[in-house]
Amino acid sequence: MTATTTETTAAPAATATATATGPAPATTATAPACPFTGARAGTATAAPAGMAEGAATAAPAGAGAGPAGPGAAPVAGAVRAGERAGDQARDQAGDQSGRGTADRSAGFTERYLLSPAVNADPYPYLDALRDHDPVHWSAMHRAWLVTGHEQLTHCLRDPAVSADRVRPLMDAVPEGARDDAERAFGILSRWMVFNDPPRHRRLRQVFQDQFAARAINRYRGFVERATRAMAGRRAAPGRTGDLVADIARPLPALVFARWLGVPQADAPSFWYWNARVGDLVLGAAQEEREYRTSLQSLVNLEDYLADLVRRRREEPKDDLVSAVLAGGRVGTSVSEEEFVGMLTQMAFAGGETTSNLIANTLLALLSRPDQLAAVREDPAGLVPAAVEETMRFDGPSKMSIRIAAADLDLDGRAVRAGDRLFLVTAAANRDPDRFADPGRFDVRRGTGGPLHLGFGFGAHFCVGAALARLVAVSAVDVLVRERPGLSLVDEPLSWQPSLLNRALTALPVRY
Repeated sequence: MTATTTETTAAPAATATATATGPAPATTATAPACPFTGARAGTATAAPAGMAEGAATAAPAGAGAGPAGPGAAPVAGAVRAGERAGDQARDQAGDQSGRGTADRSAGFTERYLLSPAVNADPYPYLDALRDHDPVHWSAMHRAWLVTGHEQLTHCLRDPAVSADRVRPLMDAVPEGARDDAERAFGILSRWMVFNDPPRHRRLRQVFQDQFAARAINRYRGFVERATRAMAGRRAAPGRTGDLVADIARPLPALVFARWLGVPQADAPSFWYWNARVGDLVLGAAQEEREYRTSLQSLVNLEDYLADLVRRRREEPKDDLVSAVLAGGRVGTSVSEEEFVGMLTQMAFAGGETTSNLIANTLLALLSRPDQLAAVREDPAGLVPAAVEETMRFDGPSKMSIRIAAADLDLDGRAVRAGDRLFLVTAAANRDPDRFADPGRFDVRRGTGGPLHLGFGFGAHFCVGAALARLVAVSAVDVLVRERPGLSLVDEPLSWQPSLLNRALTALPVRY
């Protein structure tokens, strides 16, 4: 395998509407989300109290998917209609009655999760919320905020906590766009992250071998060469730049497209469709025109990938599609329609969360000279450790969203069927009941202690964790080893307003 130095796949997003067959011009880019490790950072600005991400006129909260990372793509903002039944029941019975043995809200002032201060630094508030009430009913967000490590892990194991969230997305579509939606939502219903066991297990097993570390490691040489080539062009020693735009965003996109098997000539359309699908699934689409564009983009993406499958049957190559077809499960364990539908989910995994992981790891190191020095003394051992510690300490995703499929008791609180649960991994990963001195970033924390939840847990553990680790470790390793002058530029940092993601808008550095 030879290194690819062109970066056409790194520009996800065009701003013009694509046709079903022709590419859209690659202009301003918005990276697609990663259903493995989280969601694309939101495009909405912070809304008034009670409004969810991406929904400047919508009711709060959202139906979503699995843990940040691990096999589950969070979905926010598309729940305007999906919350009605639960809200009606609460209006009749009161927000707190029947939800537990006591009202634990006394003395605690709730804050909106997308307020500028909380979005910029969520941890002081999340720590206070977890310490006060690790399973907290939020009238503001119309959801349960689950912040304790034990309680969140329980949710990821409990079959009553469901990943099936396609219907609320459909309910959010404006009436005028409903005619376009039937096929698009049929595609979403085949995404494994929107399915519970046993169907989820059957769908996941088709890809399991190709996502295993031993299979992903075949791409290590390519990833390392691509990283060095990109750093050589974009991160020349002594120059200043934006590490997010220079390396953290384009590198995962380049690697992912190569791994999936998308030809470079197809990249503009591929990334445009991905970005528009992200608008639909993550709630950025608000107007009827935006919904129509997103729905058509999902259909276009499936048509493209169905054709790619046909081409790979005729002429196999060294890529994911060819490898899965060679495994013989397509047509036996899953239908061709299911396989193509799942590939649209894989295509949606453009690497935004891996991008955030790279940027957040380097920010943590560059702002802590002692930790950076330790990593530079032992990069082979401590670069991977730094990436894992970032997943715990300041990971690329703050939460995932689930739906209660049945009534359940959660830490003494009565969760009703239809209730939303915000599984706040950013809080659980700093739970002092699980981690010693959890507010300290420590690359020597080691791997023998409690496991972070950044890649999820259980059935929805991130199927793409090995690929995310490979790309993030490669980027951090090259920059730490080969850019001894790498340092932060003294400029204020800003974070994308996102209920789900922890994403820097830029990371100004001197290389």
